[in-house]
Amino acid sequence: MPRNRTIPDQTVLNTVRQMLASGGDKAVSFSTVAQATGLAASTLAQRYATRDGMVRAALLDGWDRLIDVTVEAETEAPMSAKGVPALLKRIGRDGGGDLSVLVTRQTEADLRNRAEDWRRRMESAIALRLGNDDHARDSASMVFAAWQGRLLWGLDSDSGFRLKDAIKRLG
Repeated sequence: MPRNRTIPDQTVLNTVRQMLASGGDKAVSFSTVAQATGLAASTLAQRYATRDGMVRAALLDGWDRLIDVTVEAETEAPMSAKGVPALLKRIGRDGGGDLSVLVTRQTEADLRNRAEDWRRRMESAIALRLGNDDHARDSASMVFAAWQGRLLWGLDSDSGFRLKDAIKRLG
């Protein structure tokens, strides 16, 4: 059966991130990605040169996509404390799938910088909705950390902890 040679980069990059999320670093090779996408391993090698180059491209693309979702969420979320859960829910829903892979894979300076820039952006967006004074900035850092923890650990809403209740307590 001939392999498909017209798979777009976006499909490959999404597949790499999904493989990282489900199987970790060892799950990604030219061979495994070729099998998952239907492209030849040699085609992937031509596109990305190295396996690490392919992983890096997938991570950089993931950050670009997460920033896009973040900008959209910032625009849509109301500028009040009630807008904080809406902001976080939208990002978690539309960007959360890649989030655990992105924030835990900061092996290179530019990936760490993207993560840090995004964290600062998120804390600022939350603080703006909480009042934007020193107390709001401190509260935003705590809300962000709690939200990240819940996403990274995959905690469901049945654990008794509700982010919107935490936001009220911090307010």
